Amino acid sequence: MNLAVDVQARENVPPWLVYGTPVFTVIAALAVSAVALVALEVSPIEAYSVMFVETVTDPFGIAETLKKAVPLVLTGLAVYLPLKAGLWNIGAEGQLILGGIAGTWVGLNVSLPWFALLPLMFLGASLAAAFWAAVPAWLRAKWDINEIITTLLLTFVALNLKNYLIRGPMQGGTGTFPQTARLPEAARIPELFSTGVHAGVLVALVMVGVTWVLLQKTRLGYEITFVGSNHEAATQAGMSKYKVYLLVFVLGGAFAGMAGISEIAGIQGRFRAGFEPGYGFTAIVIALLGRNGALKVLLAGLFFALITVGGTSMEVALGIPAALTEVIQALIILFLITAEFFKNYRVSVGLERDTSSTPASATGGDA
Repeated sequence: MNLAVDVQARENVPPWLVYGTPVFTVIAALAVSAVALVALEVSPIEAYSVMFVETVTDPFGIAETLKKAVPLVLTGLAVYLPLKAGLWNIGAEGQLILGGIAGTWVGLNVSLPWFALLPLMFLGASLAAAFWAAVPAWLRAKWDINEIITTLLLTFVALNLKNYLIRGPMQGGTGTFPQTARLPEAARIPELFSTGVHAGVLVALVMVGVTWVLLQKTRLGYEITFVGSNHEAATQAGMSKYKVYLLVFVLGGAFAGMAGISEIAGIQGRFRAGFEPGYGFTAIVIALLGRNGALKVLLAGLFFALITVGGTSMEVALGIPAALTEVIQALIILFLITAEFFKNYRVSVGLERDTSSTPASATGGDA
């Protein structure tokens, strides 16, 4: 008997698989992580209770989760929008950094009241990041150069540019720390009604709404989706692939730039090394989990913010290594990739009889 594995491409993906993939992915990641918790002699039920239940029932935990969700949701949108057009924006991290640089420069060098300075900071951050994202978009649209490579390489350029600026022209404050001077009070995002949550959360919600309206209610959104599903048919139908590619990347870059200045002006108070703990890379997973709609990107961003904040609480309360939170995130990525395979392919497993080893039948003698 031989084990036979048959892999066939799916013509139609069942709705339950489309909408259930994010749920199955998270459940599988938490189940495997529970094995690590047992190995550490920690009850998974107690650990996950601290991570999820206590975080969302404590006002401080809720505030921290919402603040952490702002850059995650915005960078998630920065990856999600190009993904709808069939493109991969792997460089949201670099675009976030460029937005942080430009917005901080405006905040430190322009003297205006807060109601004029903050919009100008967001505008400067959006324009700088949009320009950074437009470069790989133009290369993809004009010369068909793979956007995964160019966006990733530009991220490393942005990281080195950041290191140069905060150790050189933009360095400020006391000592020799790689950081800028502290932003003036007029350049700080205000708190919402003494809740501990800055108003950047409103920016994230508005951008989620803008993305939803763009994709669901406009002709341009229809073109983005059409190009993403079949760019050759879209071109034959008279749609401009060049325009769509540039648009989704420019808007995506603008979202990432807003994420950068939201983190600096809302949380950090100054531009410093390491202000962006991988938000742009986590955004790739958020966009994949929420690829069925902008509102799902919002939920995925909130979930990853909850994992981050709840993971810290779990580490403090139960003495669990900090690396376990990263393990959970990595497992979500792993199972998400696996789920995407099963969404696209049907796998059948069965047993086959090995006919080559069947003994020959006996033959009678001559009469």
